[in-house]
Amino acid sequence: MGKTTGFIEFQREAAPYRDASERLLDFDEIYTQPDAPHLEKQGARCMDCGVPFCQSNAPREHRIGRAGCPIHNLIPEWNDLVYRGQWRDALDRLHATNNFPEFTGRVCPAPCEGSCVLGITDPPVTIKNIEMAIIDRGFAEGWVRPQPPLSRTGKSIAIVGSGPAGLAAAAQLNRVGHSVTVYERADRIGGLLMYGIPNMKLDKTRIVDRRVELLRSEGFEFKTGVDVGDGSGTTFDVSELIVTNDAVLLTTGATTPRDLEIPGRKLNGIYFAMDFLTANTRSLLDSNLKG
Repeated sequence: MGKTTGFIEFQREAAPYRDASERLLDFDEIYTQPDAPHLEKQGARCMDCGVPFCQSNAPREHRIGRAGCPIHNLIPEWNDLVYRGQWRDALDRLHATNNFPEFTGRVCPAPCEGSCVLGITDPPVTIKNIEMAIIDRGFAEGWVRPQPPLSRTGKSIAIVGSGPAGLAAAAQLNRVGHSVTVYERADRIGGLLMYGIPNMKLDKTRIVDRRVELLRSEGFEFKTGVDVGDGSGTTFDVSELIVTNDAVLLTTGATTPRDLEIPGRKLNGIYFAMDFLTANTRSLLDSNLKG
């Protein structure tokens, strides 16, 4: 697995952010993308660990030290494939456990790197950079294509909330042939991906919308501006979804902030993070990222 002496021969070289003077002029993503030879060397640093803690996320009561990848990505396998230049195979291994690596490769805090065995004595493998490079190359090469199911089960599923959990559940259910409708109360699909993460970290039109359109072409139905509730006021009665579907999934996320009763809390200019991020991102998108 990997190059036997790769972690000795090659030093960690993480991809730098774009220069600050350049970033100040736009709202584009802050990331840069190293070339393939550079990334293949970084993949070579992955050791043939007996227990690859990077991909292990044991329950808290059984955990020793830091946790690894919560979705158990097959990290050593696709690191090895990148090292060998087998990028298409690396993409297949990445997609085996991860519906949306273009999201996690950008915004995940990378607990995998924090639990990398090499990191005990040396800088860890640049796992996050490699993950983003694999999926970005997959899209660039045309390897990522719609994969609608070959047949339908006749079952219908309603999913309330279009954040990462809702979209991942929808992708898995659609893949086995169920008909999926995703309901979102906001004006755009994506939930936290759309309104909770700044565009500089996750591009909404180039990255999020691209995946949404891919899902739509696989047979998804999306309905925005639908606030599912008890039917009072302007809410849509959830009981109607229960009656008309075989199953209803509630993937609404944590939308109620925790307030802090501390001195200065009521001063002007103090906002809840999600209120600020949502308003800011919506304004940018409505202005076509002109600010």
